[in-house]
Amino acid sequence: MKAMRPLFADPKTDFVFKKLFGTEEHKPLLMALLNGLLELDEAHRVVEVELLSPEQRPKVQELKYSIVDVKCTDARGTHYVVEMQVLNVEGFEKRVVYNVAKAYTGQLDAGQTYPDLDDVIGVTICDFELWPQREAPRVPMLSRWRMQEQHGGARGLGQLQFVFLELPKYDTSRPPLTVVEKWAYFFRETGNLRMVPEVLAEQPYKDALEAARVARFTDEEWDAYIRAGMALQDERGALSLAHKEGLHEGLRKGRQEGRQEGRQEGLRAIRAALDELLRQRGLTPGPQEQARLEGCEDLDTLQRWLVQALTATSATEALR
Repeated sequence: MKAMRPLFADPKTDFVFKKLFGTEEHKPLLMALLNGLLELDEAHRVVEVELLSPEQRPKVQELKYSIVDVKCTDARGTHYVVEMQVLNVEGFEKRVVYNVAKAYTGQLDAGQTYPDLDDVIGVTICDFELWPQREAPRVPMLSRWRMQEQHGGARGLGQLQFVFLELPKYDTSRPPLTVVEKWAYFFRETGNLRMVPEVLAEQPYKDALEAARVARFTDEEWDAYIRAGMALQDERGALSLAHKEGLHEGLRKGRQEGRQEGRQEGLRAIRAALDELLRQRGLTPGPQEQARLEGCEDLDTLQRWLVQALTATSATEALR
């Protein structure tokens, strides 16, 4: 007996995100998404969309579960690079900066000179907290980043800008009210919906839901969707296994070294395992966290930190 299919496919998966926002058929959805997340007024709305060909898409290993194949141009010629990121991989922020910088410098390939270069804005939708809410200063669900003079605060050098939508920061205690909140709700909840909710029963969200309606999928598209979901679960499982192995190995080495060469050797082994686990999860300790880790002499505290590091969203949270 075949399992009952859901009403809508999850737009966070690679296949569905491409289908909704990376195809010629659904260009209006891409423009609506950008105009909403960028909060653009009428004079600066995205009016043209160009999709990168497969040959032009960045060949980066960490992009395995991301989609960075959409380039858009607004009324002033600004370019946009759009990405959906499900997993918080190591070096994620650096990769985002690299992709935007590459899109900026890549314009010279067309024979342009420096004065002709257009601004580039990276738009990234994250299914994880990049800047945890519990950390100060608090970064909102939708954040925009650009260079700023550090003494007086003047903004400049706006050729490269970055926009992030962190889906876990969506406020689930009330219905979505703003355009940004409705897009966040769409990405978070579509895969679980059993009907079209009233808050999404208007354009462009209604069209996005129709495009994600599973009943419209061909058998080949459904198989591709299932494969994409399985690949993502495999990757999540691999990361989880690596975290657990790091924990067990750290405890094993700590106990072994403690018996064989004394307490200090055991402490050093657990510190090393904890440091490696944090770095594998992309939670590289800062100077303060590193000093705290290296200065800890309590075995129970280190073991507690190892457990916390499995689910923490920052090095500070893991070492508290």
